[in-house]
Amino acid sequence: MGEIVGAAVVSHVPPIVMPEAIRRELNDGNDFSLVEGLHRLRAECLERLKPDTIIVFDTHWFTTVEHVITGHERRKGKFTSDELPRGMSQVPYDMPGDPELALAVQDLAAERDDTWVLASDDPCLPVHYPTINLLGFLQGDERWISVGVCQTAIPEDFLLFGSLLAQAIEESNRRVIVLASGGLSHRFWPLREFADHESASLDNIRTPQAREADEKVLRWWQQGDHRQVIEYLPEYRNYAPEGFFGHYMMMVGAIGGEDCIATGRRYSEYESAAGTGQVHMWFERPDGGWTVQT
Repeated sequence: MGEIVGAAVVSHVPPIVMPEAIRRELNDGNDFSLVEGLHRLRAECLERLKPDTIIVFDTHWFTTVEHVITGHERRKGKFTSDELPRGMSQVPYDMPGDPELALAVQDLAAERDDTWVLASDDPCLPVHYPTINLLGFLQGDERWISVGVCQTAIPEDFLLFGSLLAQAIEESNRRVIVLASGGLSHRFWPLREFADHESASLDNIRTPQAREADEKVLRWWQQGDHRQVIEYLPEYRNYAPEGFFGHYMMMVGAIGGEDCIATGRRYSEYESAAGTGQVHMWFERPDGGWTVQT
């Protein structure tokens, strides 16, 4: 029987893959804590738990009429970001996939009339940097799967996808870690002001209200109060959480949804990236399981 052995919300922002000298230049001489945090996640969590498969909920991959999950045997090539080609250009990647698990999720969805899932192994399917930027820090010998964010989905759809994913994992023999790759509040500074707000300082979060909203979510995560985060989402959407917060909602759906009690441990400071809120937050599987025991 398979299981989800760990989960995390992780930041993928471009500064983490910049040379250290440039990172420090942007950040008043200091490095971004997000960089060391990913190294620690690998050393302290992934190497300890030894997952067979890592699943990334990728906030730059938007789908429209269905949830899409990668079903390739392997994805290999070079990546240049159409958004930021100066900073992410011809990055080599090589990711073994897990088509059996991807197809299992698709098959579970096919039995229902309230959700739609496609496991795609199209060799021309693009990759995106919320997946690519993690590889240099976190990749070992695991299989890697990416999942898009369906832009027509409502919160219940994301939670349902997560629960189907958890069911497919349970019916497999996989040890899986799920990574919600994306930020918190996600509004940038205007172009003419952008260069004045590139440090990690919380003074650069786009508005004080957005910072306050992010800090509420962080507090609830650290308390293991996922129900409160889910209930707060309609209000939180006023601060444009990245990817409609679909990355977190699919992740938490896979580890128990509203009943999830996993407490969060920060693997970085809460930082700004060009006005957006960023953090790495690890959720360890509680001894009794992901959800409230009755």
